[in-house]
Amino acid sequence: MWAGKAGVVTTRSASLLALLALSLGSAPAFAQSDHAGHTSAPAGQRGGPVASPPGAAVYFVALRDGAVVPPKFVVNFGLTAMGVAPAGSDRENSGHHHLLIDTELPPLDQPIPNDFQHLHFGAGQTEAEVTLPPGQHTLQLLLGDKDHIPHSPPVMSQRIRVTVSETAGAVAAAPPAAAAPSGPKKRNPSPPDAKVYFVYPTDGAYVSRTPVIRFGLINMGVAPAGVAKANTGHHHLIVDSELPPLDQPIPNDFQHLHFGSGQTEAKVTLPLGRHTLQLLLADEDHVPHDPPVLSKPITVTVTKSGRRPRSASRWRYR
Repeated sequence: MWAGKAGVVTTRSASLLALLALSLGSAPAFAQSDHAGHTSAPAGQRGGPVASPPGAAVYFVALRDGAVVPPKFVVNFGLTAMGVAPAGSDRENSGHHHLLIDTELPPLDQPIPNDFQHLHFGAGQTEAEVTLPPGQHTLQLLLGDKDHIPHSPPVMSQRIRVTVSETAGAVAAAPPAAAAPSGPKKRNPSPPDAKVYFVYPTDGAYVSRTPVIRFGLINMGVAPAGVAKANTGHHHLIVDSELPPLDQPIPNDFQHLHFGSGQTEAKVTLPLGRHTLQLLLADEDHVPHDPPVLSKPITVTVTKSGRRPRSASRWRYR
């Protein structure tokens, strides 16, 4: 298990409590409107190769700096002068949201990390249901292009601070644009003998805290989320969790990492200790195929050196 604070972010249709290794951050107080954190990047600040239009801004809707919220609440993402598009889409003047929790901004000219403190919403989501432990937390939105790289200039919100309290009332949420479909989705078929597996690491391996996980796939192709193409899918990495329902979109949270751009490897961050990893392939809507294409779970041990300890008597995740 992970030592530290617990927190979860999911779509509104799914929720899962996970344990986090988050360091408590702090953020300055800001004067807020209903469009909380509505701001532009400082002049001259650079991101990646894709330009953002003048006046582009991302902000929290109905969530103010200093707000007191319940352990589970809905965060709505607002965006002006740009459109929302899934990861992998190169539509002009568009991007997709990333939610940063209790962390500073990452390098703005590189892909935004995909880990427990940098949550990707690569399907084009404009809201997320968040579960956080009691106490203070910081939240910040950062828009990414088709490759998860911030724009130039970067489109990011102010970092706000919220206090989670068991006695807090519900956060006012923006009305949804349309009702979400109910019931299970018809699953796409997978071809015979399709298989997903770990190229690295292997079961029982010792790894560093930031290993590069490499995905293997047989008898199917890789395609980004949102691309409907027969006999293809994209990878999801399940960390220290059971399989989710196989007839619904895979949750997007700290224990279910999405790689919707069609990645075949990913650098992840894991706390020290033993962890289980499992790969699950999904279609354009993040729903597993029928039959599901999933790897066997493997166990890895994270040590400071990335190597097996010298002796059991000195075992302290060296």
